[in-house]
Amino acid sequence: MSGPIADTRPPHGLKDGAIRPIRTLIVDDEPLARRGLVLRLAGHPDIEIVGECGDGAAAIAQVHRLQPELMFLDVQMPGADGFATLGQIPAAEMPLVVFVTAYDHYAIQAFEASAVDYLLKPVDERRLEQSLERVRQAREHRAALGHCSQLLELLGGLSGRPPLELDEALQPDALEQLQRDERLSVRDGGRVVRVPLHSIRWIDAAGDYMCIHTDDDTLVLRATMRELERQLDPRRFPRIHRSTIVNARRVIETRPHSNGESFLRLDCGQELKLSRSYRDRLQLLQ
Repeated sequence: MSGPIADTRPPHGLKDGAIRPIRTLIVDDEPLARRGLVLRLAGHPDIEIVGECGDGAAAIAQVHRLQPELMFLDVQMPGADGFATLGQIPAAEMPLVVFVTAYDHYAIQAFEASAVDYLLKPVDERRLEQSLERVRQAREHRAALGHCSQLLELLGGLSGRPPLELDEALQPDALEQLQRDERLSVRDGGRVVRVPLHSIRWIDAAGDYMCIHTDDDTLVLRATMRELERQLDPRRFPRIHRSTIVNARRVIETRPHSNGESFLRLDCGQELKLSRSYRDRLQLLQ
């Protein structure tokens, strides 16, 4: 007699030809509790256990090393409890979190910590399935938001502006507007400095910093020549030396020098060297 027909449909979270299990870390100071959760999760093919640990310090280290997408985190642990542990994980490394606890009064605090869900010990199979469904939905949502965020940041980067809002990016002329932006935006630590293009005289490099010389001041910012070049129109702001960009509109005189080099005099009296490697830019300055 033939046996039952096997179910060939892909399991939850898996698609034909695109299997990417949810990398999962289990954190609990009780070895038996960890073992029980591992056994229950074994019945879910889209869950891959990548690590286990028994305290907050180890959890922080494992999150950094393993980069899990999901963490089952015990609330009550010696040393740093589950909430304190979360507070020490950088936002960029934060996995989805399901708290595991023996006390339901931690539920509100769990959701305030932006947990996907919380489970009461001993873990019920049906509740575990509900939590995993929430995890799958949260994972899809996070992926969509991450993709959107990267796209908006890329669009904003065309003019050096901070990342666009979604409604800005959806405007039909969004790219044209970005390219017409009349300010240079430079990220400097936690701030964004926006400099009117017409006020820039020249820009030069000083080690790991860039000096933007304007009509009013000299801004010293931690940036790279490549970052600034990407944002500036090379016809208006040609590079004239490996460490210098000039505002072509501010050049009032060019003077040839030996070895194919030239000197440029700006309307403020400053002289800059146009090196031999960039002498093709001379036509933009005349």
